[in-house]
Amino acid sequence: MPSLLRRAAAKSIGDHLNDESVLGRRMRALREATGTTQEQLASRLGISQSALSKLESRADIHVSTVRHYFEALGATMHINATFSSENTNAFRVASAFDVDFADDDQLILPIFGVDERFPQRDVVLSIKPRYSAQILDGKKTIELRRRFPLNVPSGTIAYIYSTTPDRALVGFAEIESVTKKTVSSIWRDHRSEACIKKDDFENYFFGQEFGYALRLCRAKRFNESIELSNLRERFDFEPPQSFLYAKPLLREALRYELSELHH
Repeated sequence: MPSLLRRAAAKSIGDHLNDESVLGRRMRALREATGTTQEQLASRLGISQSALSKLESRADIHVSTVRHYFEALGATMHINATFSSENTNAFRVASAFDVDFADDDQLILPIFGVDERFPQRDVVLSIKPRYSAQILDGKKTIELRRRFPLNVPSGTIAYIYSTTPDRALVGFAEIESVTKKTVSSIWRDHRSEACIKKDDFENYFFGQEFGYALRLCRAKRFNESIELSNLRERFDFEPPQSFLYAKPLLREALRYELSELHH
């Protein structure tokens, strides 16, 4: 239903305008659709009614101005870059930004604002068995990465893939926060929580000036580990070297496992 409502709203606004209409006129059509007068909106924006009238007739408007306009109407603005799967650049972008295709045909990369289609995306972390066990025992609460997206929302589920010899998904934890720091700061601030020896730490971050500290909480083991052979057969899964975003089919199956653990 939400997607149907979005399509209906887009058609309603579009019916007022042709493809050659300027941005300001589209903004005006949205304002009129909400029943807001120019006088009311001008007052909310702190500008004169004549200034608002001029704004609604312009084609070239700053992004920040458009955002304030929509916020005054009670809306939020999102800007996405959409690549067709046939565009070779799409695969370069997916690799560079650690994103995947929203469907079989498009890669949608949020540029401005939070995209409602990706309110939260589960991740899979590859972790050595001695560390994965410590996480699931609640002893290790900081996981270290050479790179990781800073904009991961608090509460994102991190599924734990325990590497050789386990080669299985063994549990999960919530990501409470992600911070980027100098390597020396990470060692100073988090060495005890990361449960790592100095030599191993230095080898991992060799050549790096900065690193990422993932604060984990509420870790739990799965009722049964899911072995790599099973993951490959059912979900076309290949373990990441560091991390990946869980594909929709895998997310759905693992969310069921989570619901079972919470009951």
